[in-house]
Amino acid sequence: MNRIVLAASLLLALPASVFAQAGAYRDTSMLRAPAGVPVAIYEFEDLECPACAHAAPIVHAAVEKYKIPLIRRDFPLGGAHIWSFDAAVIARYIQDKISPQAADEYRRAVFASQASIATKEDLNAFSMKYFQSHGRAMPMIIDPNGLFAAEVRADHTLGERVNLHQTPSIFIVTQKGFTEVTDVTQLYAMLDTAIAENPAPAKTSAKPRTTAHK
Repeated sequence: MNRIVLAASLLLALPASVFAQAGAYRDTSMLRAPAGVPVAIYEFEDLECPACAHAAPIVHAAVEKYKIPLIRRDFPLGGAHIWSFDAAVIARYIQDKISPQAADEYRRAVFASQASIATKEDLNAFSMKYFQSHGRAMPMIIDPNGLFAAEVRADHTLGERVNLHQTPSIFIVTQKGFTEVTDVTQLYAMLDTAIAENPAPAKTSAKPRTTAHK
């Protein structure tokens, strides 16, 4: 076996996390768990992405099961995904003006209805019905000052810094680093490993106070 073939075979045998550490990714400084949190999930998603729609319920179920934070970033891919940016802006509006829980519900509803949303007009009609079903009127202009669009673009910039090219991009993050989840069906097993290797700090009980006797 010549050196080129040997090197290629060795590269194919390496896990995705090794590629990340070896330079396939660029700036991974943000891929860390929040301060004081041993393990979290960090996810870049596109609301028009079918693979994201498949992964979303699995990720959310894992977050509930393990009681860990989910750090979500919007990464609309553009190109053939013609309405994903607008959907992310609407989700940001709901998060800011209604509640984070309502925004999560909207994202899940969009994922569940992807097949019926082909255009921006379809998205607008879907969103109007969603607002109405929750007893609210959708604003004529959802983002007049461009605040929520700027938030989505900021998330996208973070993804570009990491050098992402696809969604979903899911990472298990700790205080030490990260591991990419390339197969969402392995998420639970990978979380079990990460939590075992990064246990939560033991809670220290307060020492009983003593009173000196005179």
